[in-house]
Amino acid sequence: MIAYVTIGADDIKRAERFYSAFLLDLGYRLDVYHGDLSYALPEKPGRSRNLPEFYVKSPFNGQPASAGNGTMVAFEARNQRQVRDLHAAALAAGGSDEGRPGFRQSYGPNFFVGYLRDPQGNKIALFSSDPSEPGRDG
Repeated sequence: MIAYVTIGADDIKRAERFYSAFLLDLGYRLDVYHGDLSYALPEKPGRSRNLPEFYVKSPFNGQPASAGNGTMVAFEARNQRQVRDLHAAALAAGGSDEGRPGFRQSYGPNFFVGYLRDPQGNKIALFSSDPSEPGRDG
């Protein structure tokens, strides 16, 4: 099980604006710890933590942050409309479009996805695969 994902950012305030534009609507809460961002889903009494957590940090080695080629973090939305809405909110919050929300021939008929780059260049996916919604072929 993946416990957490960490990405680097040179401008934490820009990163907070971008990630808070959609992660808060997905149910994550934000904690700022020593200037870095920690996004986590709320814990429910008597249950283990909801994993993975998502961290945005300045690199520990003091060097500039960089985006990994082929690296992407995906967040699941409730439905196709939320994918569209959150994709638009993330663009308005400083992200760049890496693929408008929609279906892709390479994936299953119910996989609805939009791609973004955060202000640092990290690739982010917002997706829904709810089988009760219209699919690519229907």
